[in-house]
Amino acid sequence: MIYFEDLAVGDEWTSDEYEVTQAEIIEFAEQYDPQWFHTDPERAAEESIYGSLIAAGFHTAAISTRLFVDCFLSETTTLGGKGIDKLRWHEPVRPGDRLSIQAEILDLDVETDSRGLADIRIETSNQDGEVVFSMIALVMFARKTD
Repeated sequence: MIYFEDLAVGDEWTSDEYEVTQAEIIEFAEQYDPQWFHTDPERAAEESIYGSLIAAGFHTAAISTRLFVDCFLSETTTLGGKGIDKLRWHEPVRPGDRLSIQAEILDLDVETDSRGLADIRIETSNQDGEVVFSMIALVMFARKTD
């Protein structure tokens, strides 16, 4: 397991790709963000400023979080998140987009004797290399004890 002391500013991770489907965009949106440009492909294609169905922003955030867990957090002593800074949606995510994340540790701080806090930049890009989402996650990690 990776502890707080094993981390260094500048450490980076890259995830595998994840393909977003129309069905999951609609399913997520129907439950959590039922706006028509997330749930109605025909209307979105004809009337929206995006020209097609797009994923809800928090759906993109959720996919990004899953990719982050899969490529890094699952191997660590994470104690959970403490917050998010600079959350941004840069480009819409569409059905068929293949997303991947790149994460980098920006800062490390000892919070207590038992945990440290890492500021981790996460950028999500599509198959064309366009950044579609970014945030700085504030993640707590257990510290090594003697």
